[in-house]
Amino acid sequence: MNKLFSPAKTEILFMGNEAIARGALEAGVSVATGYPGTPSSEVIESLSEVARERNLYVEWSTNEKVALEVAAAASFAGLRSMCVMKQNGVNVASDFLLHLASSGTRGGIVLVTCEDPGALSSVNEGESRYFARMLEIPLLEPANIQEAKDLTKWAFELSEKIRNIVILRSVTRMSHASGNVICGKLPEKFRTARFISDGSFMDPMKGPVVSTPVVIKHSLQQKKMQKAAELFEKSPFNSYSGSRRPELLIITSSACFLYSREAINMLGLQRRVGILKLSCTWPLPAKLLNKYLRLTDKIMIVEEVLPFLEENIKVAAMGMLKDTGIKTFYGKMDKTLPSVGELNPDLVAAALSKVIKVKAKSLPASYVREIQKVATLIPPREQTFCPGCPHRASFWNINTALKLDGREGIVCGDIGCYAMASLWPAIGFHTVRTLHSMGSGTGLASGFAKLEDFGLNKPVMAVCGDSTFYHAVVPALINAQHNKADITFIVMDNAGTAMTGFQPHPGLNLSAMGEAVPAVDIAKICEAMGAKVAISDPFDLEETSKILTSFMAERGSLKVLIMRQICALSPEKKGKKKYQMKVNEELCLGEKCGCNRLCTRIFRCPALTWDRTKKKALIDEVICAGCGVCYSICPQKAIMKTEAEG
Repeated sequence: MNKLFSPAKTEILFMGNEAIARGALEAGVSVATGYPGTPSSEVIESLSEVARERNLYVEWSTNEKVALEVAAAASFAGLRSMCVMKQNGVNVASDFLLHLASSGTRGGIVLVTCEDPGALSSVNEGESRYFARMLEIPLLEPANIQEAKDLTKWAFELSEKIRNIVILRSVTRMSHASGNVICGKLPEKFRTARFISDGSFMDPMKGPVVSTPVVIKHSLQQKKMQKAAELFEKSPFNSYSGSRRPELLIITSSACFLYSREAINMLGLQRRVGILKLSCTWPLPAKLLNKYLRLTDKIMIVEEVLPFLEENIKVAAMGMLKDTGIKTFYGKMDKTLPSVGELNPDLVAAALSKVIKVKAKSLPASYVREIQKVATLIPPREQTFCPGCPHRASFWNINTALKLDGREGIVCGDIGCYAMASLWPAIGFHTVRTLHSMGSGTGLASGFAKLEDFGLNKPVMAVCGDSTFYHAVVPALINAQHNKADITFIVMDNAGTAMTGFQPHPGLNLSAMGEAVPAVDIAKICEAMGAKVAISDPFDLEETSKILTSFMAERGSLKVLIMRQICALSPEKKGKKKYQMKVNEELCLGEKCGCNRLCTRIFRCPALTWDRTKKKALIDEVICAGCGVCYSICPQKAIMKTEAEG
């Protein structure tokens, strides 16, 4: 039995994202949509596994905006729905989110954003809390795994009470941590979808669902926020722990509550420091704040990443001066806590020790010395593409073509595993020179290509992955074609959203629920635009390099090359080798080759190692994926390949 089906009152170990999924099931969710992105992906994946048994519709959408629109349709039809994404996705969805907040909703709808302080698996540590304030919608933040489940269920109830969307914000340390959760009851009845739109224009439940008339709807939206604020005042998810008269009050939310509690215990400050945990963080519960701001003159606000709570609490405190008196605030604005990166108990303890004037307990000097000794024994491990990764071959091909062309071409990149090609030469040969949001590589390339009249006379390339192509590239590609941008556009098609766990996308014939669906062909889309299209296997270095070279030589048009090769870690390919690879030590000249150890110093597949004793290249058969590309790059043909058995 899937643990998401655990009976009520049982205690189960859940990952944070699984707890969110269980909370949605307990709330009676009918539709769940999203776009994959770490650390959010497991919410939709968990729900997809139980979709049929719970009468659920689960979808990996083309992008986050579309995901929110699909979820909103379910809400308009009276169903409960959820839309899940990471912090970048809220930016993508924000256009529709602005209108949805204004039009209002019917069935409960929750937008789950799982964010990444410290950018552990992202190229930014942006956050979405400011959207809640800007768009005037409620914001909830669970502070532990149990609350991740309970607060998710409550979010649906809140949404239906105010008839608007609610944001539930998690962070990496909440989404990917695990904890014991006491399960609630799963509903036995399911709702029936019914969309009514023939009522009066201003009837929120029976009229057309629109965001106009703007001023009237905006006024109604603000009344909804007032109602949410009133509910937040009595919410059981806001709580205080500590002395009646603390020397310092910490106000915190999300995983920072756990860091704060541990820091207090580390320093033995349980009687001197109180914690006000806010899980309802926008709009702020003013009366609750007023009550606890009176306890002390010193307030420290602990949050990730930007001072969202700090800003809002200070504004609220200014309006309470007659009741609470003047306060001294500590947090990010006065540099007591860092305003970049994720926090941890040590950072909070260091901040506490400054404010309370106590010494933080340091590790014994002997222990530190032993740690330093052990650290020297740990071998360095660099970021790199996996053994057999088609992206390594793709960027090898691109670099070869650029060198043959000789004009120092520009390569614009996108987000995905292949973003590593923007890093050190050892990873992606230092190929990608711009890296921003999904699809922006193609838009930037389109712009660079129009600068020839201003003296920029270089070939321009753009690279993206297959999932990214559907998500955000198509408009930029249409723009390039329509405006005659001379670019070579490369789709590195590895048959899935590989970076986040091989979730399906529109190019595949399976849905999130495992159902057969029609695949949308990238080549046909590009051909329909009028672009010249070719398909190659990046492992075929000779053919791929030949196509790229000819494309760069062809001027004045959009050229599209689809490099198609399945990811080495995909379920279809993992553990299956096409070739058995071996180094012929008699042919390998090592450092005397003249290639300057091209295989191990430049190509640097992790399966290619250097035998320091023999001064020869060596292939690690355990991790070698058997792609055969290293055979093609060795100038001495010292790397041998034979067809793998089976």
